[in-house]
Amino acid sequence: MSIVVRDVREHELDSVLALNNAAGPSILPLDSARLGRFFDTADYFRVAERDGTLAGFLVGFGSRRGHDSSNFAWFAERHPDFMYIDRVVVASRRRGGGVGRTLYADIQSYAELRYPVLACEVFIEHDNDAARIFHGSFGFREVGQHVMPGTGIRASMLTKELCSYPWVRETYGDALPDQPWLARPRPLGEACLATGTR
Repeated sequence: MSIVVRDVREHELDSVLALNNAAGPSILPLDSARLGRFFDTADYFRVAERDGTLAGFLVGFGSRRGHDSSNFAWFAERHPDFMYIDRVVVASRRRGGGVGRTLYADIQSYAELRYPVLACEVFIEHDNDAARIFHGSFGFREVGQHVMPGTGIRASMLTKELCSYPWVRETYGDALPDQPWLARPRPLGEACLATGTR
């Protein structure tokens, strides 16, 4: 069955919140107010569906918009321009089925047209070898570590250079061609094109 990636809908936020808070210690819990702020401010907030059921989601913030995360601030001190993956969550029953890879491919296709670097972190405390291997297979490399204030959680800070960005920037500057597949996720007042992959 295909995996469909599309913009989150406001009426789905309760389901997204439940999915986030059931993910375990490798994902920080959320409350509905913070998730609502993500919905209002994130550059990228998309869900993956498999067989018509919510299978995962990914939230990302571009450095030009800003974000109140200490991990985002860590990257901002070191990179003038980047796309930050705040969180990716895959339903436990869907792990290992390609949902995470599909979400990462989708955010990379969005980010590489707009930012030179994709950034994220993996918590070290939980001995998360699977997450480190997953990110390494996507070309992410550790560029430092950061202890998150108020939590004591140590994170491995990862970045990936997006090799398409320089060519896109030199060729198009800030004006990408007017094509549906180049549209920003969650454009104001418009529906965004859903993509499906196998």
